[in-house]
Amino acid sequence: MNKKELSEADIKAKFITPAILEAGWDEQTQIGREVYFTDGRIYVKGKITARGKRKFADYILFYKANVPIAIIEAKDNKHSVKSGIQQALGYANTLDIPCVFSSNGDGFYFHDKTATDGKIEKELSLDEFPTPQELWEKYKKYKGIESEEVERVATQDYFHDSTGRKPRYYQQIAINRTVEAIAKGQDRIILVMATGTGKTYTAFQIIYRLWKSKAKKRILFLADRTSLIDQTARKDFAPFKEAMTIIKHKQIDTAYNIYLALYQGLSDNKSEDAYKKFSPDFFDLIIVDECHRGSAREDSKWREILEYFKNATHVGLTATPKETTEVSNIDYFGEPIYIYSLKQGIDDGFLAPYKVVKVTLDIDAEGWRPPKGFLDKDGNPVEDRIYNRTDFDKNIVVDERRELVANKITEFLKGYDRFAKSIVFCIDIEHAESMRTALANANADLFKENNKYVMQITGDNEEGKRELDSFINPSEPYPVIATTSKLMTTGVDAQTCKLIVLDSNIGSMTEFKQIIGRGTRINEEYGKTYFTIMDFRNVTNLFADPDFDGDPVMIKKVGEKDDLSGTEDETTDEPITDIDGEEVVFPDPPKIEGGGEIEEEPKRKIRVDGVEVKIINERVQYLGTDGKIITESLKDYTKNNVLKQYQSLNDFLNKWNNAEKKEAIIKELEEQGIFFEALKDEVGKDFDPFDLICHIAYEAKPLTRKERANQVKKRNYFAKYGEKAQLVLQKLLEKYADDGLLTIESTEVLKLDPLNKLGTPIELINAFGSKQKYLEAVIELENELYKVA
Repeated sequence: MNKKELSEADIKAKFITPAILEAGWDEQTQIGREVYFTDGRIYVKGKITARGKRKFADYILFYKANVPIAIIEAKDNKHSVKSGIQQALGYANTLDIPCVFSSNGDGFYFHDKTATDGKIEKELSLDEFPTPQELWEKYKKYKGIESEEVERVATQDYFHDSTGRKPRYYQQIAINRTVEAIAKGQDRIILVMATGTGKTYTAFQIIYRLWKSKAKKRILFLADRTSLIDQTARKDFAPFKEAMTIIKHKQIDTAYNIYLALYQGLSDNKSEDAYKKFSPDFFDLIIVDECHRGSAREDSKWREILEYFKNATHVGLTATPKETTEVSNIDYFGEPIYIYSLKQGIDDGFLAPYKVVKVTLDIDAEGWRPPKGFLDKDGNPVEDRIYNRTDFDKNIVVDERRELVANKITEFLKGYDRFAKSIVFCIDIEHAESMRTALANANADLFKENNKYVMQITGDNEEGKRELDSFINPSEPYPVIATTSKLMTTGVDAQTCKLIVLDSNIGSMTEFKQIIGRGTRINEEYGKTYFTIMDFRNVTNLFADPDFDGDPVMIKKVGEKDDLSGTEDETTDEPITDIDGEEVVFPDPPKIEGGGEIEEEPKRKIRVDGVEVKIINERVQYLGTDGKIITESLKDYTKNNVLKQYQSLNDFLNKWNNAEKKEAIIKELEEQGIFFEALKDEVGKDFDPFDLICHIAYEAKPLTRKERANQVKKRNYFAKYGEKAQLVLQKLLEKYADDGLLTIESTEVLKLDPLNKLGTPIELINAFGSKQKYLEAVIELENELYKVA
């Protein structure tokens, strides 16, 4: 047997797996093979989405379920024993695993993160592979697990049931780190996980393991929205069954183990605080959901609850830790024990990517000054000053502005999907109420069919709040559009929300991230793989803030003549701080037993009409591969990006002409940040990627696809083929002229009009003698197309 001729799969089966088993590892419970740990990033092209490759490890070794302690990267025997170590280290860093191995079947190359003797890497023979106990001892050293009691808690089983649900890798890290830290005596912990990544399920597993191990006996889960408590009890916490209760109407029963409560239900300014009915030592663990809000303030009434139970362990959960001069999560909880960011979630394919459509109104950008003697709708003179974006809908209402916003939202939905769940974020409750009316008028046809097509869902509106569950339920078609102010900024699990409209002045990075989080969940069953943000207030400038960690697919500014109905067809470990001057989103509230939106007494707004409002600004902005907004022109950005890879036209032509499939080069350029669809908008839709690159990067005269096709026809190189094969090539040429190069590179084109009228794919391929000869003919056709180059 020549080892060099064996495949990687053979090397694993004949050498690596037997060596692991020989060391005492259990095949069923401790060895994971080809363990996929990401879902593959979702890429968006127009309305079409595709997933990238999922990451997987050849082997992950577990001490017990959900406690991974070693990773092995396998290679075939043509590679060296250590050739996979860098790849394995990258995965190990992501997965928080201390023992890293590479193997080609001759032995193992071992990287030991716990080594203290200077020998962090060494080679082992096949029969020297470590036992489970040996690697467990290294894991304990890596994690600082020193006592038997800490080890007992750290090895407590996860909750498992018949659904087979398992934590994702980042949830597993968050759970393990938190349980281990609490077992070691840490009493203030914060977990930072992007919205939509399963913080509540993570909290459930933490509570379950600590409760079952008897490390913690009475646990309080604190939130500030009724919807958060209800969703938690019905879904992730349901397995606690009779051990769990929700504290309502300040009724206290000390017979339970797991308590869910609203801050407002435990404390208010009007009567005795309900939390004081418990003794200060009653709870030994408190989970603070969305801890960036009320409890973060040092002088907060809500903080008093945590201070009262100060002897308990406090664990904060948030997507957006808050750090200002007045509010600090880190001052209270310490540095995050784990961070899983929005950007990481999108890269891993667990969160939806998004596009941005920026709509700039003239009175927002330039301001509006009332003409001399201008009267409001009540007949009062309007103060003579310049009103701008921060005034509209807060201090002054311009009816025409609201109508234009509603019309633009409707125009977008008509070109995309009129039943796409959408949230419109407004300045306040009055604005949300008025936008409901404007959107109902703009969508009178659908509103007439069902008056729940557009609904105001705000804290003061009982009818709207009752429909919140229907809005977030993927199988419920109505409501379609929800207008809101603060109520839906957080804690709303809107899996199928495909459009988020920003018509509110958001200056807080914390609130901005929370709002973006309303759209980041994926539900492929219902076609939700990405979402769009429509920005009327320039809020998405916050994407350029260094504290923002997500990356939009596209940012497009539209002008007055731009029709939004076709828009969808276009294709850190440092603590997170707020921008200067951030407002506290939720101040100390008065009592609201049900939880919800707290608004100050509304002040009188000036109401005017008869103001002409237009849309301005047509410049398109995009985000580069580094996640930063590109400020140079799209053409300059493209030219600089291409020249980094191909310094001369000859370099590019050589690569292009020698590529068996041009699609690979186009894909590579797209991954480097070349926006071909946007370039077509600027240069012309009749040019294919080859001509766009040659023209923009090297100033070559571009030819349209039809011009290239006509030149091939003139040369009549088809003559050497049989009659049917010639006909196929002519139709492929027509298809190229109409649809472009990528269409003809796939054999799927043979199923499309007009080729499918010539015969079945097999019949068309047989006209060339074989599939191989057909593919060679396509390559020759491509060479002829680009011969003039």
